[in-house]
Amino acid sequence: MAAAMTSKAMLGEAAIVFIVVLSIHASVWDRYSWCAVALAVQAFYVQYKWDRLLQQGAAVFQFRTTANSGLLPASMVIPLLGVVMKKCCEGAGNVYFERFGVVVAATGMALALFLSVLALGITRPVPTNTCVISGLAGSVIIYIMKHSLSVAEVIEVLEVLLIFVYLNMILLYLLPRCFTPGEALLILGAISFVLNQLIKRSLNVIQGRGDPVDFFLLVVVVGMVIMGVFFSVLFVFMDSGTWTSSLFFHLMTGVLGLGIIMPWLYHLIRENPLLWLFQFLFQSETRIYLLIYWSLLAASACLVVMYQNAKRLSSESKKHQASTITRKYFHFIIVATYIPGLIFDRLLLYVAAVVCLAVFIFLEYIRFFRIKPFGQTLRNLLSLFLDERDSGPLILTHIYLLLGMSLPVWLFPRPCAPKGSLGGIGALVPYAGVLAVGVGDTIAAIFGSTVGEIHWPGTLKTFEGTMTSIFAQIISVALILIFDSRVDLNSSYAWILGSISIVSLLEAYTTQIDNLILPLYLQILLMA
Repeated sequence: MAAAMTSKAMLGEAAIVFIVVLSIHASVWDRYSWCAVALAVQAFYVQYKWDRLLQQGAAVFQFRTTANSGLLPASMVIPLLGVVMKKCCEGAGNVYFERFGVVVAATGMALALFLSVLALGITRPVPTNTCVISGLAGSVIIYIMKHSLSVAEVIEVLEVLLIFVYLNMILLYLLPRCFTPGEALLILGAISFVLNQLIKRSLNVIQGRGDPVDFFLLVVVVGMVIMGVFFSVLFVFMDSGTWTSSLFFHLMTGVLGLGIIMPWLYHLIRENPLLWLFQFLFQSETRIYLLIYWSLLAASACLVVMYQNAKRLSSESKKHQASTITRKYFHFIIVATYIPGLIFDRLLLYVAAVVCLAVFIFLEYIRFFRIKPFGQTLRNLLSLFLDERDSGPLILTHIYLLLGMSLPVWLFPRPCAPKGSLGGIGALVPYAGVLAVGVGDTIAAIFGSTVGEIHWPGTLKTFEGTMTSIFAQIISVALILIFDSRVDLNSSYAWILGSISIVSLLEAYTTQIDNLILPLYLQILLMA
């Protein structure tokens, strides 16, 4: 019975992903969208091989077991982002970012094909039919990319692939059961691409070329990953729970920050990073008011955590876990955080989200390594909010929530916005996280768990939750139209309704991290 439900959920998820792929293909209709269709077909077949490997415990690394492999939905995110970015920047006449979109698409396809080859290589007996399908799809993609990319672009794709292979070996070994294969593809693939971009830009710095806020994001992400790998290796040889280790942790954090990250950022932006950040944050009265407002919301989130833990201590059961509705309080808080930033100052929101990501990851390091004096306290406080997705040593759901809200802001191709197809409906793209996660996922969870009775086939999600989610997102779009003059739907009501409906259905069927997957798919559809 459980296997039948799982199979139905997988087929439902696959059908929704194919609808997205074919919609993008119909909208773009070029050789790269044909490659995306071929990639989706082979990923659909290979996903079953990955699922079998997970069930047999033969998947090389220890992946999260409370979900399917998720190869199909994850494989399509980076290629589709590249395809729609290429189309948008082509319309804006921005050749540099048009080619950048092609490289993104090619890189995503290369990473997905690598995971497919890995799965087929370790499957016994060898799945002949799936190998033939993957071989044909891979040959089509490689042939088209060979005649589309320059030598330098091919080298760039191979560099990202090489970094991805090494990151998989390091991080999946250090962090067992934290990811599904699809989530590993998406997260580690993104980190690999960011690292390669940072190295490339560091070696080819041109004065005045590039936005400092983009460099800030790249350096922070890579710096936090380096810090995590360094301390993971270090604490293999020493006990991380002592005061000596705590002192060493904070000293080395200062050394890494001031000795590597700050000079690296200075090399890219050509000015003191701390002074630049201070001037940027306090550049206008609007920014000061937004920072004060966000500080109050952060304090309220901390109060919610403290109150819920005090409630658990006063209850009879020490194993009390926060309910779905309680966890959604944080979704409401983050919506209240992002909406004013998106309306009044998107660049400030961009930078503030990067700072918040660094803080979240640093606090997770303190919790994971039990760094005194706050490591054990953070473990106790956050254990209340664990769910089945936090089956590994890391607690990532709050980081995924931040990423889901921030990625549409970070990935919005600003240089293509003024003249390209990102005017009008495209101005809604940065709101993808707010709509899909902040509003849609929250309302679906609340109404589905309280009044839902009709379940979608093969899943515990309900029809009532999905319908109320769609309705709430439509209302949110109407409110955004009222308060943000940059958003103009240009009679694209049907496309927006269809995009919201498709992503809401994906929320009902996917077993992957919905906080991460849903905003990216909605962004792809809105950019198309």
